[in-house]
Amino acid sequence: MTSSSVSPSAWAANVVCMLSMLVWAMGLPAASLLLGTVPPLPLTAARMVMAAVCLLPLWWLLEGADALRKAPWWQGIRVGGSTIGLGAFLLVVGQGMTDAVTVAIISASMPVVGIAIEVLLDGRKLSRGLVVGVALSLLGGVMALDGGNQQLALGMGALMSFASVLVYTMGSRMTVTSFPDLSPLGRTTVTLAGAAVVTTVAACAAALAGAAPPQWAALGWRELGALAIFAVGGLAISQVLWIRSVGHLGIALSSLHINATPFYVMLILFALGGAWNWTQAAAALVVGVGVLIAQGVFVKAPVEAPIEARNDPPLER
Repeated sequence: MTSSSVSPSAWAANVVCMLSMLVWAMGLPAASLLLGTVPPLPLTAARMVMAAVCLLPLWWLLEGADALRKAPWWQGIRVGGSTIGLGAFLLVVGQGMTDAVTVAIISASMPVVGIAIEVLLDGRKLSRGLVVGVALSLLGGVMALDGGNQQLALGMGALMSFASVLVYTMGSRMTVTSFPDLSPLGRTTVTLAGAAVVTTVAACAAALAGAAPPQWAALGWRELGALAIFAVGGLAISQVLWIRSVGHLGIALSSLHINATPFYVMLILFALGGAWNWTQAAAALVVGVGVLIAQGVFVKAPVEAPIEARNDPPLER
């Protein structure tokens, strides 16, 4: 089977997913800077609000006021608050109890979680190519992290990070399947706005109950810039690209890309004068081969019909 098994639109979706992973990974160091001065819940609320404020006018400009007026906002609050918002909060809690490296390592489990969700809920059949692709993606993730001489911190923080991966992966699927009539931008905006509402209410309730407030005196322009990277880049832009790729490839295949993120970060640092890491470059190649095999390239195995051709609710408008 040749590379013609992957359609041009699927190639484009894979590129979009790669960009999403790159932007998402850049937000983790920014979160580390903020965690010392802002507790997890208000940080999550501020991140969600900033992301929603960024996307709402963009959606209005690109698709018109009718798109916002007719959007299922209550459903967005339900889906966004219970999955995207909760997943983001657990991610911040987990990173606060460990570090960005541990979060990245635990996030490598997303392909397994994504496939399990599709097998249980969508009736996906495990093909040889898919299993091989997942195995290579996990191998590449381990290689990339080991190549950076990074270590995993276990404990409750790691458990919180895995819970975040589980909830966020499920939320990504629900973002696509719950809003079949919306564009990727609309789906992302509705759910992030819903998450912003829920997390803000939760943060206000926690503050009234006596929870620790942010250290306002320690916050300055550097922290505001870190929040912008964490919210606008690592969430708003990343999530739009991510939901676009999930809508075309599905959550399982899209999740394979996450294990190449250490290489993307290294590539940016190299462009800025940092050192080149051949182990991480080789790891990215392994992940890339795994992504191609999982989508029917190189392996002579039956390839599932495109998502748009399945009997599931339409995922793309």
